[in-house]
Amino acid sequence: MGIAQAMLPEFDYEMANTRKTLERVPDEKFEWKAHDKSFSMGSVASHLSNLPSWINIAIGMDSFDMAPGGQPLKTPPLNSRQEVLDTFDKNIAEARKALQSETDEHVLQNWKLLSNGYEVLAMPRVAVLRSFVMNHIIHHRGQLSVYLRLNQIPIPPIYGPTADEG
Repeated sequence: MGIAQAMLPEFDYEMANTRKTLERVPDEKFEWKAHDKSFSMGSVASHLSNLPSWINIAIGMDSFDMAPGGQPLKTPPLNSRQEVLDTFDKNIAEARKALQSETDEHVLQNWKLLSNGYEVLAMPRVAVLRSFVMNHIIHHRGQLSVYLRLNQIPIPPIYGPTADEG
């Protein structure tokens, strides 16, 4: 078993818990914000649905420019829970397939994130997969959990029971 394949049980567990959290986002709360400077609930959910696609970017490319020519790339907005879930399901299926076939040699090579041609970060792909993708998903899932709590929406169990579902 290679490094990427060893990540699959964790990937499956975290993606299942992320999906449970996304399932709780009501369409009528997509525009809700915790603060004027915060992303809306729908924006956080949309971001979470797209983050697994970064696995394919990190595996399939040696670098990625998130603002080519100084213009930040934008993902199309998602406007409902169903769109979020459909996008998430598609992205995790593609990401899982990429992880299954990844070699140790490739996952240990450096990968770069660029912005307008300038290096933002460079690290081995395995570190990108772990921190820039997995930890990033866990971070925003936590943010979404707080949004749900602030809206009196029960939080699903993730690492054990919650106060909502004992």
